[in-house]
Amino acid sequence: MASVDQSPSADARPRLRAFIQDERVQRGIITLILINAALLGLETWPAAMALAGGLIVALDRAILGVFVVEIALRLYVYRRDFWRDPWSVFDFIVVTIALLPATGQFAVLRALRVLRVLRLLTAVPSMRRVIGALLAAIPGLGSIALVLLVIYYVFAVIATKLFAADYPDWFGNIGRSLYTLFQVMTLESWSMGIARPVMENFPYAWAFFLPFILVATFTMLNLFIAIIVNAMQTFSETEHQQTVAVVDHAREHIESDLHAEIRVIRAEIRELKTLLMQAPAAGSGAPRQPPAPPPAE
Repeated sequence: MASVDQSPSADARPRLRAFIQDERVQRGIITLILINAALLGLETWPAAMALAGGLIVALDRAILGVFVVEIALRLYVYRRDFWRDPWSVFDFIVVTIALLPATGQFAVLRALRVLRVLRLLTAVPSMRRVIGALLAAIPGLGSIALVLLVIYYVFAVIATKLFAADYPDWFGNIGRSLYTLFQVMTLESWSMGIARPVMENFPYAWAFFLPFILVATFTMLNLFIAIIVNAMQTFSETEHQQTVAVVDHAREHIESDLHAEIRVIRAEIRELKTLLMQAPAAGSGAPRQPPAPPPAE
């Protein structure tokens, strides 16, 4: 007789999967992440630590324990599929960092505990979509960044050649020129702080600063925004198409099953009709004739 796998793990894994994917459990995890974020903020407040430092630390460790149990359950349920999901890997890394010792030479790792707040990005679907769109926009952003770097370099060399002798603190070398031009690009005190003082010795310096601002600030940064918006729209359309494809596949599967069942039912009905027609009539050996159809109205 063939043996049937009745091990406890074979029955427990589907139940644990349903438990982990339950909407109430997911909402509970999000709530714990928010509470943990508040606790990590309170740990930076001396007055709060002096008043309830023990309670804050205990709650922080208890929530970390819940996160560890959740990761362990997901590893047990999904096994290899856990490592194929980048969001799950991110959760594992964040929780692992929180478990590392934070004393001695590893004391700097205490500051990294705040990374647990980033789990909110993986727990909320809308945030996952935003992060996914940003990651999809990286190739386009990289191309624009290279163009912007070339523009920066050209203007920095020109600024160093023109203004280094009179303004060494701002344009003394290529590095200082790049930093100064970055400040100009952010429009932070660029006019009264940099451009107008330079124009006192170089009256036509505006012919250098204005084109740089128009190109670097208004044009290139708007291209960054356009790439990100386009990536988010493309990502949303892709998700919508995937959802529609899943729904269509499920509908086709259901329809094919229904058609197969209807064909089986029709075949059974035909067999029943044949049996009824061939069955001997009551009290005689003649085959029973089917009842006459009702007269047409």
